[in-house]
Amino acid sequence: MGEFAKAVIADDEPILRHHLSRALADVWPELEIVAAAGNGIDALDAITTHQPDVVFLDIRMPELDGMAVAKALSKLEKSPHIIFTTAYREYAINAFEQNALDYLLKPLSERRLEQACDKVKARLAEHAGQHMASTFQGHDQLGSLIQQINQLSQPKPVEYLNWVKASKGDDIYLISVSDILYFKAEDKYVSVFKKNDGAPGGADEYIIRSALKGLVQQLNPDHFWQIHRSTIVNVAAIDKVHKDFTGRFSVLIGANKLPVSRSAQSLFKGI
Repeated sequence: MGEFAKAVIADDEPILRHHLSRALADVWPELEIVAAAGNGIDALDAITTHQPDVVFLDIRMPELDGMAVAKALSKLEKSPHIIFTTAYREYAINAFEQNALDYLLKPLSERRLEQACDKVKARLAEHAGQHMASTFQGHDQLGSLIQQINQLSQPKPVEYLNWVKASKGDDIYLISVSDILYFKAEDKYVSVFKKNDGAPGGADEYIIRSALKGLVQQLNPDHFWQIHRSTIVNVAAIDKVHKDFTGRFSVLIGANKLPVSRSAQSLFKGI
């Protein structure tokens, strides 16, 4: 095939399509841009019509996204080499790096673009004269890549705390979060209050060396609400919510009355 090759650019941002076209003219002058598309459907049409050697394919596009286009291309008798482009790091960058196909992270780096183009040139030269073998290999690689991306880009289930390690005196306790009434931030630590009907106020107090800000992110928001910058409560432990004549809210948990900040009052609206 030599150094001459054809390419299609697919990106829903006209400025980015123009920028990529200009950059490719610098790093791969022999590459002919035969078409540019702004959505997945137009991209498929252009690829089917022009049979390019390489496609620069944005992942997030209207009509059909880049992954849907790639999946359709993997079923073609002759599939082009694909270089994905994306502004979103969450799209399984490791999966791209572990395959013969490549990716470009926006904003585009000329050095990375040149590396990606060199990879395609090498692939084209390697498979010249043995096109059928390269086609089937491309199908396998593209299918493998799509499967990895689909798996790795699925949202992972959030794992919330089930237990809290807290201290009382010289002893360390492992407390189930379901037994905790509320957390209250002090100067350099957080107090954990666990239900105890025989204790003053109906709660035992323990200490954990953890910032409240980090703690609230580890607790299930359906079960624990931050009602004040210094307080997180177990919703199931709330006995009642009191509203005084000034309109301020307080949460009552046993004998403990905990103020609710104005920003957190919306949590109790409609209850």
